[in-house]
Amino acid sequence: MNQPAGSIADLSLSSVEILETPSLRRNFVWTMAGNVVYAACQWGMLVAIAKLGTAVMVGQFVLGLAVSAPVFMFTNLQLRAVEATDAKRKYRFGHYLGLRLLGSGIALAVIAGMIAFSGYRRETALVVLAVALAKAAESVSDVLYGLWQNRERLDKISIAMSCRGMGALAAVALTLFFTRDIMMAVLAMAAVWLGFLLTYERGVARRMLVASEPREFLRAEWDVSRLRALAWLALPLGVVALVGSLNANVPRYFVQHYLGEAKLGYFAALGYVVVAGSTLINALGQSASPRLARYYHSDRPAFTRLLLKMTALAVGLGALGELVALLFSRPVLTLLYRPEYAEYADTFVWLMAAGVVNFVVSMLGYGITAAHFFRVQVPLYTAACLAIAVACWWFVPREQLTGAAYAVLIGGVVSCVGSAGILVRVVRTPAMEHAERQPDENP
Repeated sequence: MNQPAGSIADLSLSSVEILETPSLRRNFVWTMAGNVVYAACQWGMLVAIAKLGTAVMVGQFVLGLAVSAPVFMFTNLQLRAVEATDAKRKYRFGHYLGLRLLGSGIALAVIAGMIAFSGYRRETALVVLAVALAKAAESVSDVLYGLWQNRERLDKISIAMSCRGMGALAAVALTLFFTRDIMMAVLAMAAVWLGFLLTYERGVARRMLVASEPREFLRAEWDVSRLRALAWLALPLGVVALVGSLNANVPRYFVQHYLGEAKLGYFAALGYVVVAGSTLINALGQSASPRLARYYHSDRPAFTRLLLKMTALAVGLGALGELVALLFSRPVLTLLYRPEYAEYADTFVWLMAAGVVNFVVSMLGYGITAAHFFRVQVPLYTAACLAIAVACWWFVPREQLTGAAYAVLIGGVVSCVGSAGILVRVVRTPAMEHAERQPDENP
């Protein structure tokens, strides 16, 4: 019997497609592609602002990111990581969405207050606020990605990130070309992200819930006790994200203070090569997180084997980068940037060495998070941040940019040793015993 369009048969076919679980290799390829495209578009926006606007516009845009990103890092509570590794689905999607909306509202209020007392010029204040609005739309998209990641549909995330990145790049470039107004360009970016959230991303999330959880709906749930328990569970990850942001930026603060903005530019450019390598590491970690979470509860040896394979890949990638830096640092820096950057080849070698260690730290961190050991990460990242600050205080005035690279390496070693110790505890802790220490999560 023929069925009309939009019938139950069509929905069933859609459900089969949406619930199909790709292989880990396919998820990794999709995630890698999405991260690369999105990172390239983010860089492209800076290039577009520099070419179509002025240095002041670049500064206003970067200031907006610098002001808003740490606030959203904290209020987002890394809910996507919690949601993606919620193997037993102790919380409904509506709880994650409700807490994310609440956190985004708080972030916007905090940023608005910071702007009010900042003394920024009116034009700069408006750009910072526009960036915050864009980050708010991005934060809601992120919690939808947590749902898709939990179902291991990272292909959907890759498509969404690629489209959002290219849309934002086009919006910024075209708006600047016609208006030469950075605030309008950032508002155009925010509009693209919000529009994509309300169309493609909302539609995919709705179909996924219909297919996998028919009793759930794509809406926020405001059960105070559940939101409080979820916030308490994820709070350490919010603190970790905040401290992690400081870990990345403390060397830059010291370089700017002791050596000036020009040297800071060189240091940031050299470090960007390591950031590019992190794209691959994060793609693998995000792809494997849901599977690690399931293995932790059901097959501890498989959890250990997968994490060891991920760590070995991180070591191999980092060692390859370090070898290239040792042998070809000067021609590589000249090719990527300009000849004057090759004068800092020694700093580049040490930054690549720090990259090897931090790649391993990232992989170990995905394992710790998959097991839902959140609170123990706070003192670890705090200790690493303090180590970096002390090393910068000692080395930067004496060794300049190479001293800052030493500090990054020292912080990575502290994090690596601490993460390895935590993982020993993770592997040895029975899943039921760990679950009993969590906050009250009964429905």
